[in-house]
Amino acid sequence: MHCVQNISSHIYWVGGNDRRLELFENMFPLPGGVCYNSFMIMDEKTALVDTVDQSISRQFMENITEVLGGRNLDYLVINHMEPDHCANIEEMVRRYPSVKIVGNKKTFQMIEQFYNFDFEMNMLEVKEGDVLMLGEHSLKFFFAPMVHWPEVMFTYEMTEKILFSADAFGSFGALSGNIFSDESDFECTFAEEARRYYANIVGKFGQQVQTIMKKLSQWEIKMICPLHGPIWRNNIDYIIGKYDLWSRYEPEKKGVLLVYASMYGNTENVMNVIANSLAKKGVSHMHMYDVSKTHPSYIISDAWKFSHIVFGSPTYNLGLYYGMENVMKDMAALQFQNRKVALVGNGSWAPRAGKAMEEILCSMKNVELICQPFEITSSMKGKQQQLLDEFTARIIESMK
Repeated sequence: MHCVQNISSHIYWVGGNDRRLELFENMFPLPGGVCYNSFMIMDEKTALVDTVDQSISRQFMENITEVLGGRNLDYLVINHMEPDHCANIEEMVRRYPSVKIVGNKKTFQMIEQFYNFDFEMNMLEVKEGDVLMLGEHSLKFFFAPMVHWPEVMFTYEMTEKILFSADAFGSFGALSGNIFSDESDFECTFAEEARRYYANIVGKFGQQVQTIMKKLSQWEIKMICPLHGPIWRNNIDYIIGKYDLWSRYEPEKKGVLLVYASMYGNTENVMNVIANSLAKKGVSHMHMYDVSKTHPSYIISDAWKFSHIVFGSPTYNLGLYYGMENVMKDMAALQFQNRKVALVGNGSWAPRAGKAMEEILCSMKNVELICQPFEITSSMKGKQQQLLDEFTARIIESMK
């Protein structure tokens, strides 16, 4: 049976959900599953905006058949060629042989890479700013390269002022019947997953996000339809504001993220002492993670959230503990920047962790080391309490 909803009188959501998938891109945990959004515009001409992942192809095809009601599909708009959105292109052409595939030059290069069917007769190449008339509805195309693939474009429906935004403004998490952000408790259900999605999937390309947002700023937007997560029709400034902040690598709130590795609990103990000291000094927003227990995507998401970070790690094999090294190198690869950082190093016989962490941080833009690393040898001693008090005082001072 079909699962279709109207997002306006002539535009339909024809997507679906996958709650069985464990890892997004076989890498990021999906405790709440994921949704794949696709949209059908019914006018003098019909247009489908993107397809879905092959895991929900059957549901998707039932949705399309229901909405078309026997009509032909005239256009298939491809905003993004990642397989979780382009998996059904060949099937759509097989079912609707006269359909025109709407994309840019790079779109068709990627179709050729992913598929083996002859699509030359179905091609309709568009350029930046081109407009496709469907009847009462008109589609205008804005190129958004590297948000977060090179072929990405946004489609703007000019009559109802709806932005089909590819992977931008999306979120992890399946939809539970309610497809609009204002129908759910977004802050409790999706806010953290929207940031985790942005930081880990789009985060590296902040400058490109800024570019497309400036390009769109002159256009009124009444609805945003991303390829993942709920649709925005109210309080649109909220998600646009978040993307502006995240893409400038500016923190959402003043607070401290504490990230540690600990083999036998000694480094963990120091981090707990630091957190306790900061709490007593009035720091109200803190979150602590053990890199060995928490997937890096959650840590990186909170790194985008907080203004200050304390990393603590033991030395391991004359280098940095592997879990900590992975997290920090992931952050560097994502172009993480504009934060204030303090370090805790531990070493029993050849201390190296503090220096190794500092070397990674030096590769990040505008990451300020607040003070010299707080170093312990195997475990913290009582005589180091004054040094630790000075360490936390420097963190507090830097937050003013």
